[in-house]
Amino acid sequence: MFKLALRTLRLRKGGFLATFVAVFFGALVVSACGGLMETGIRSETPVQRLAAAPIVVGGQQTLKLPEEDPATLEPGDKHKFENATLPERVRLDAGLAGRLRAVPGVTDVVGEISFPAQIGAASVLGHAWDSAVLTPYALSGQAPKPGEVVVDAGLGLAVGDTLPVAAHGSVGRYRISGIAQAPQAMRDSALFFAASDAERLSGHPGRFDTIGVFGGDVAAVTTAVGDAGVVATGVDRGAFEFPETGKSGENLIVLAAVSGGLSALVMVFVVAGTLTLSTQQRQRELALLRAVGTTPRQLRRMVLGEALVVGLFAVGLAVVLGPVLGEWLFGQLAGHHVVPDVLRYEQGWVTTGSCAAGASLLAVLGASFVAGRRASRIRPTEALAEAAVERRWLTPIRLIVAILCFAGGTALGIVTVAVMTGPVAASTAGPAVMLWAFGLAAISPGVTKLMATLLRRPVEALTGVNGRVALRNTRVGAVRAAGAVTPIMLAVGIATANIYLQTTQEAVSNQAYTEDLRADAVVAGPSGLDPAVAGRVRAVPGVAEASEYVTSTVFVEKPFDSGQHDDGRPALGVSELTGNVVEVPSTLGHHVGDTLSLRLGDGTPVDVRVTAVVDQRPGFERLVLPAELLAPHTTLGLAPQLLVRAAPGVAPATLTARLREATAGLPVSVGDRGALIAAHAKGNEVGAWVNYLLVGMILAYTVISVVNTLVTATARRRREFGVQRLSGFTRGQVLRMAGVEGGLIATIAVLLGTLVAAGAIVPFCLVVTGSLLPSGPVTIYLAVLAIAVVLSLAAILVPAWAATRGRAVDATSVGE
Repeated sequence: MFKLALRTLRLRKGGFLATFVAVFFGALVVSACGGLMETGIRSETPVQRLAAAPIVVGGQQTLKLPEEDPATLEPGDKHKFENATLPERVRLDAGLAGRLRAVPGVTDVVGEISFPAQIGAASVLGHAWDSAVLTPYALSGQAPKPGEVVVDAGLGLAVGDTLPVAAHGSVGRYRISGIAQAPQAMRDSALFFAASDAERLSGHPGRFDTIGVFGGDVAAVTTAVGDAGVVATGVDRGAFEFPETGKSGENLIVLAAVSGGLSALVMVFVVAGTLTLSTQQRQRELALLRAVGTTPRQLRRMVLGEALVVGLFAVGLAVVLGPVLGEWLFGQLAGHHVVPDVLRYEQGWVTTGSCAAGASLLAVLGASFVAGRRASRIRPTEALAEAAVERRWLTPIRLIVAILCFAGGTALGIVTVAVMTGPVAASTAGPAVMLWAFGLAAISPGVTKLMATLLRRPVEALTGVNGRVALRNTRVGAVRAAGAVTPIMLAVGIATANIYLQTTQEAVSNQAYTEDLRADAVVAGPSGLDPAVAGRVRAVPGVAEASEYVTSTVFVEKPFDSGQHDDGRPALGVSELTGNVVEVPSTLGHHVGDTLSLRLGDGTPVDVRVTAVVDQRPGFERLVLPAELLAPHTTLGLAPQLLVRAAPGVAPATLTARLREATAGLPVSVGDRGALIAAHAKGNEVGAWVNYLLVGMILAYTVISVVNTLVTATARRRREFGVQRLSGFTRGQVLRMAGVEGGLIATIAVLLGTLVAAGAIVPFCLVVTGSLLPSGPVTIYLAVLAIAVVLSLAAILVPAWAATRGRAVDATSVGE
């Protein structure tokens, strides 16, 4: 049967080209997502600042429990904490360097610190000069003494100049004593200080970010470090230099898994629809094969062979081009700051071949099984009659899949409404759209026929005889029409649901932020705000109140907070609180006077007393701590913002002007309330862009599938159109009838896609806004509908126009 399959492919190149296109683009997306996933798993970062040190010791960025805690926690709770990644940089005690110098074989130990600094508008990283050997830098000039700096050669400055440098909330003037040349391109320009100046400006005296070790055995160094840090060699050293790559790698894995898995599932339905359509168009051929003695198993093998041959060629080409698409997608992610630009894209042949190609071929095999099953069920005595009209389409497998998907979608909807709160409800509402879509796709021929029946009166009233013929064609050829309805329904449902879930999340997040915002102005410092700035601001006439504003993440250890995520709970630091106290949301169930054991963002344990229990918007709960307690345990070490409220009768514009005058000469910027809201909204844009990228990829694939399916189905109807023209139809009437069919298919698909989207949007909106309708412009929905309609009409009318060219009698002589 495989020989017959190869012969069939040669004779039916046009029909199998449609299958090739569907498989190729689906496998291309899956292959690209495989590369993104591998990149996230490896999280390989080229070593720059630490390139010369063969062994590097860094802080433990994974949260671990104290020894006494496992006995008091449930196993699941312990596992949850052990997998948590600390959001702030964990630093090392400087005393560890002395212990490492005593390790046999170690020739040198160098501690490294990095802190943000500003030279005018340019951002640089400050270091101590003795850590320049970790790169190493070549020096032209003299090493810096206190009050001096060595500048990066790329800054274009000269020895002897005096340079104003803003760091750790203050501005100092330093003489340039030398120029440092890096051996390779560096992401960040460097500024080297004397050791005493660097320790002061880092804000973390007695601590190192990393420690470079020269000489010695890795095992001996690891033993000496113990639980005080983590030892890395080779490419793993880059994670200490750029710790943000760890969390970004995890996010990239999730993004790639969701995108690739969703693409694979959509590919199964699209390819199955394409193969089913191709098989239906060959019913006469298959019927004759059954009549001459071909067994059902042989027919299945033939269909499988055809699909496998086409799939191998398509997947092979996709595997070659997949890394190109994957690298482009990675570049877009890096350009929009979703992943760090220092993360290196990696896609090996093992991942591409075994995962991407394997998943794509499995999708092809599943689709060919669905398509071949129908052909193999034809009995020889019914074969020729079955070839003319498709009567049966519902199979036990379709019914079971539909029931399971509808049950799952309903269950997720109930969980969303009854259990979830706030934006986290999207984690259950999002998957529901796929279950509803796949459930409808499984029974799409029957649903298409039902929808065509329900739309009969309005269609006939608007289109007359052309509409009646189009309705009859759609009902009789329900399987063929469903092949076009399904991808459009998937595109409309997925796009509408994901976009409106995102816009609603953004609207709710912005609303929650503005509801709690009482500030009229903000004073911000990219390198942190010196505490003295707060005193200067409070003394400005017209200032009613000024508070430091620090954001971080904390982990509640005792009593264990089962509701917190693996990323912990958001925390806010303000100046109104002092000491070891905390304000908690009422949803946590704590009371005033309770004591909580927390881990701050850098893993530091602290006990705090609950001084207030406040009602907060569900889904946006956060712990409020003193800024003086939270800020030292952030990567920056200082509060980055100071929120200012105007006194009664003072206009915000007047307040902003006075603040700019009072802070002139300081390394800060002053903005109004609008600047705060805009900055918060811009932070949401990253998540929105990722969501739109995901929707765009799926939408592009389904658009290709729609055009592919409709063009193939319409082009095969040349004989049918010829018979209609011989029976009295003009060419214009045939084209109008085809146009009505295209409009009917688009209408059915849009209605079903809207229903699918509503299955996810309505439960989510009930939870986060209390409304049935999402937030966001209606133009988004109208644009999706317009795309669906235009594609449907174009993909039917263009091939119909081509199929009706020439004489009608010639068309009737063409075989099916």
